[in-house]
Amino acid sequence: MGIEVVVEGLTKSFGKQSIWRDVSLTLPAGEVSVMLGPSGTGKTVFLKSLIGLLKPEKGRVLINGVDMVNSPERDIYETRKLFGLMFQDGALFGSMSLFDNIAFPLREHTRKKESEIRRIVMERIEVVGLLGAEGKLPGEISGGMRKRAGLARALVLDPQIILCDEPDSGLDPVRTAYISQLLIDLNAQLDATMLIVTHNLDIAATVPDNMGMLFLRELVTFGPREVLLTSDEPVVAQFLGGRREGPIGMSEEKDAATLAAEAVAPSAPAGPRVIVPQLEPSPGMPPRRAVARRRERVLGMIDTLPPAARSAIRDTYARSAEAATLPMPAAGSGA
Repeated sequence: MGIEVVVEGLTKSFGKQSIWRDVSLTLPAGEVSVMLGPSGTGKTVFLKSLIGLLKPEKGRVLINGVDMVNSPERDIYETRKLFGLMFQDGALFGSMSLFDNIAFPLREHTRKKESEIRRIVMERIEVVGLLGAEGKLPGEISGGMRKRAGLARALVLDPQIILCDEPDSGLDPVRTAYISQLLIDLNAQLDATMLIVTHNLDIAATVPDNMGMLFLRELVTFGPREVLLTSDEPVVAQFLGGRREGPIGMSEEKDAATLAAEAVAPSAPAGPRVIVPQLEPSPGMPPRRAVARRRERVLGMIDTLPPAARSAIRDTYARSAEAATLPMPAAGSGA
C-alpha cells in the first residue's frame, strides 16, 4: 500500500518572491490526489519540495517519520527511493532508446542483473502500452508516447508514492483521456499514493479521490473531491467554470478596480455544477483498494464538511449502493 504524506506549514520563496506560504495537507495513503491552480502558482515547485529536490524555508514534509525538509541528507536520499516522479516533458535522455531510458533508475540505484532489469522494464513498458517501441529514441515518437515512457520510468523502482507533473500538457483531449484512465489503472494495480499536478479540468473532474488548489501564494482548499467540486469560493468557481469573471486574470491576479467593475456588470449565471462520476479501473484490472479506505475516511469526517459537499458525498454513495443492488443481465440477453 502507498504511504501517507503529511505536509505541515510549508513555505517557499525564491529571493524576495514568495511562491506559497503555510501550506498544510495530508495525502492519504494509496489514494489519488490532484493539485489544481492557474499557471505560475508554484505547483511544480510544490512537487519538487515534497521529494526534497527544493528546500522550503519553513515547514515539514513527513514520510515514514522522515522530514524531507529538515532530516539528514542520507535519510532524505533513502526516502526518495519510495517516489516515482513523472516530469512534464518525460525528461528522457535523447540519445538513449526508450528501453535504456526506462532502465536507467534500475542501473543507477540497484545492483540487479541485466536479465532482471530487462524483465522489469518490459513489464512496465507493457503496462503503459509501449510494447514494440522500446528500441526507439525519444525524438522518434509522439509527445503522448514520451509521457508514457516517462511514467514507465517512474514505476520501475516500485514506488509507493507517485508524483505526476502535468501529465496532460501538450496532449489532445483523446490522449488526455487515455492518460487519465492509465493513472486510475495504475492505482488499482499498485495501490500507490498519487499526486497529480494539473490545470486540466477533465483530469480534475474524473480522476482524483481528493483535490486541492493553489492561488495567490495560498492553498485555497484541499480535501475530498466533492469539497472543491461544490465550492462557492470565487477563484474555485471561476477556474472550474473556465470563466473570465473572477479573481484570476491574465497575470495571476486582477486588481481591485477590475474586480469591482465585474461585480456590477451583468454576467451569465453559472448554473448548477454537476459532479461527474470518478473513473473506474479498466475491465480486467483489480478493484481499487483505496475506494473502501476513502469511503470510511470521508464518511468519518462528513459532519465537518460544507453542506454542498456533504450532500454530494451522500448522493455519490447512495448511487453506488443502488448500483450494487441492481441485478446483473442474464448471459445472452443483449443488455
